Amino acid sequence: MLSENLNRDLFKGIYGDLMEFSDRISSIVGGPVTIEDGNHRLLAYSMHDDTTDQARISTIIGRRVPEKVVNSLWKAGIIPTLLENNAPIKVDAIENVGLGNRAAVSIRKNNEVLGFIWALEGKKPFTDEDLAFLQLAAKEAKNQLQQLQLKTKHREAGTQEFLWRLLTGHYQKESEIKEHLKRFSIHLPAVCAIGVFEFPEEINGSIERNISYMLTVTQKINILLTTIDHNKLIVLAGSESDEELTISFKTFIPTFISEMKNRFEVSTIIGASGNSLNSLLDGRHSYGEALYTLKIKSIFPETEQIITYDGLGVFQSLEAIDSGHPRRREHHTLTKLARYDQKHQSDLLHTLKVYLEKDCSQNDAARHLHIHVNTLNYRLKRITEVGEVNLKDIIQKTALFLDLKLREYREYQSKS
Repeated sequence: MLSENLNRDLFKGIYGDLMEFSDRISSIVGGPVTIEDGNHRLLAYSMHDDTTDQARISTIIGRRVPEKVVNSLWKAGIIPTLLENNAPIKVDAIENVGLGNRAAVSIRKNNEVLGFIWALEGKKPFTDEDLAFLQLAAKEAKNQLQQLQLKTKHREAGTQEFLWRLLTGHYQKESEIKEHLKRFSIHLPAVCAIGVFEFPEEINGSIERNISYMLTVTQKINILLTTIDHNKLIVLAGSESDEELTISFKTFIPTFISEMKNRFEVSTIIGASGNSLNSLLDGRHSYGEALYTLKIKSIFPETEQIITYDGLGVFQSLEAIDSGHPRRREHHTLTKLARYDQKHQSDLLHTLKVYLEKDCSQNDAARHLHIHVNTLNYRLKRITEVGEVNLKDIIQKTALFLDLKLREYREYQSKS
């Protein structure tokens, strides 16, 4: 093995050429090498002969590590180890994702991971000297990756300003939007929509890096632009059809929330998306729908699984009813039941609420209330008498359900 000084000399004169850098690493360790950024996007790769595997081929073709490979490396504890330590490690093959034996090391600046070097095992296993050389190579790569990171941050600042202009309705012409997208080399799909994630606390630098990692790794949705607003992550995503985009959001949002919890221990995130758009001039509408969906999910536990604005159904109407009729009187049945409950220490109003929420299923309502069906029937009879309402009339039941939800909505509004 060469001395450390001679090893350092191997990298002289190639600053800014990561492809040549990876070739020189490969010539020492005896196997193909790839260099990735901290989000597993491919930066450079060495030449290789027949000694390669499917994971490396897919990475080179897609310009990033396939999501199934990243997930397997997380499950095997490889990526957590690389994130926590600067020492090179050996990685055993994971055959079901086409990953052969490897060695890997993180490229770091202090505690921040800038990227990774991966070396595929050649004709012989890696020695301790090979691993020591990989660690030296990671130190030599640090400055190059820092420069790339600065360029990326400068570009992201420009795209974030552009996205905020969309969200606030700044643009008046479609041509202005297309001109800006061209500057950022962003292809505009047929339809787009805004998704918003609400975090329990303000998003700090550490969580922002984890978010960036997750958004880059995921291949479940086509993310075009992102920005952060205090405790909210806002994404603009696109697809070639409304149906495809809706399915993508319904898959992506719960997966993102689950993985942020499992990988980075960030819990109680909620997410939602607005309706799809054929023109980005209407971006603020999709953004408003996503925010409104989040608000409804915060108020009503039964809407927890809803992802899209369209999925809200009748809950879409609450804001319009409330703002359109600020002095609108509450349904007389609810007022009478509330007075009766207060006077007789009964629970008729809550019983009605559960009964309607359970789609008027007596068995489901009784089970939820922890009472016998006969007791429920007695209460329903009292509700019809005291509240002067016909619970077999769909029009009356719909009006009651809306007013009950409007009551909860107004209580939330007054508290917040």
